[in-house]
Amino acid sequence: MSSISDRVRSLIDQSGLSLHDFADQADLDAEQFRECLSGTSPFSTVDLAVIADEFHVSMDWLLTGAEPPLAVAARTTTGKAAEALAAARDYVARRADLDKLGYTQPWRPVSSAAPAGSTYAAQGEALAKSARRAVELQGRLVVQGGLPELIEAVFGADVAVEPLGDGFDGLAAMGQGAKLVLLTTTSNPARQRFTLAHELGHLLADDDQDVHLDRDIFERAQKIDPSEQRANAFASVFLLPEQSLREAVGAVRLTRESFAALCCDFMVSPATLAYRLLTLRVIDAGACDYYKRMTVREAAVVADRVEELDRQVAASQEKRLPGLLVRDTRAAYDAGKATLRPYASLLGVDVDELRDQLASEQDNGGTA
Repeated sequence: MSSISDRVRSLIDQSGLSLHDFADQADLDAEQFRECLSGTSPFSTVDLAVIADEFHVSMDWLLTGAEPPLAVAARTTTGKAAEALAAARDYVARRADLDKLGYTQPWRPVSSAAPAGSTYAAQGEALAKSARRAVELQGRLVVQGGLPELIEAVFGADVAVEPLGDGFDGLAAMGQGAKLVLLTTTSNPARQRFTLAHELGHLLADDDQDVHLDRDIFERAQKIDPSEQRANAFASVFLLPEQSLREAVGAVRLTRESFAALCCDFMVSPATLAYRLLTLRVIDAGACDYYKRMTVREAAVVADRVEELDRQVAASQEKRLPGLLVRDTRAAYDAGKATLRPYASLLGVDVDELRDQLASEQDNGGTA
């Protein structure tokens, strides 16, 4: 059975570097590194975290020799899905490393009050109501501010956005102490918002217990998958709660103009709103077919809220790092439990430039 030293030696062989150069690249003391390899002294957690980050392996693999399923999936899937899984694997591995340093993800699930034997849609609706209550208990509103920030603050799940192209909406990753939603950048903020709520539904329902990949959450095949039915029902109710929606519709006479305004108010697509109103029997099938043909931009034009939509589009096209992961990675460095390298690589910046920046901030009282 291989040891940690054996696995580190295999990394040295694969890198083609000398022992001294390997240690130098990982910013480790060469003599101390040699002693760890020989078994004279143990590797510290910080040393292993640096090696894992620099040479793109997980600490789990360094410690146990086994790789988590997400890492395996990232290697065996192709196309944009492979890119998404690789990005998720990196974030999940970073969280696992932080967990070993004492920085546990603050995951706060909610329980579903769905009766035994309920349909999957009913389970999703009950779970969404519990999630809405959790949001309200913190004095927050789903329709105000950024939804990624709200989900991180209320539920403790990390939310990342990466430029992963067409043909991929998002994924929910669970395991190794991590709860993560990964979305693709898009010019359709309403779709991104629905996808985020959909993936949160997967996390709260403990679907798959590993990784749930959604290439297209609106694909016809999704409608017959039980977990997708539950996640879609969750997203619809979470974004469009019955009482709030009925009150909003009751305050106006439902017309093309008022329908468009409701789409903008709740930040959902016309199709999502139309189907939700049909489910609540506020409109009939004919009206649903009429309204769902409107696009998100058409709704913004009709409601005279194009500038608002343009701001949302700009935001939905931006890359976003997982906020909790960034916070805890910085905290581990500040506490002396990790070097600056993991924080710099997470931010995608040069470690020396980041060190200079942090020193400048400290010289200026943290205001630079």
